[in-house]
Amino acid sequence: MPAYAIAHLRDAAPHPEIAEYIERITATFEPYGGRFLVHATPHETKEGSWPGHVVLIGFPGIEEARSWWDSPAYQEIAPLRSRHIEGDIILVEGVPPGYDPAVTAKALRDGLAAE
Repeated sequence: MPAYAIAHLRDAAPHPEIAEYIERITATFEPYGGRFLVHATPHETKEGSWPGHVVLIGFPGIEEARSWWDSPAYQEIAPLRSRHIEGDIILVEGVPPGYDPAVTAKALRDGLAAE
């Protein structure tokens, strides 16, 4: 099942360390099958507030995403970003092929009826 690293980055001020981080990050996630899906592209906020930027990196699975995050290669460069950009980063597992949200809705309705 695919997994994703999602970053909501705010208050990014230009800095040479950020440029170095961007130059080096791809080499940290490629060994784990990671690839950028969203990076440095504009987004449209349709509801609520979402200041800043979105970064989305896809992985073959959650274990690969965790291994990348915990890797010495990534942990070495992470401070280059975190010293200069405030943000939130999560790892999340995707849905399996053929996922049907109606099944989730049915389970929710069944649970509500049982109460």
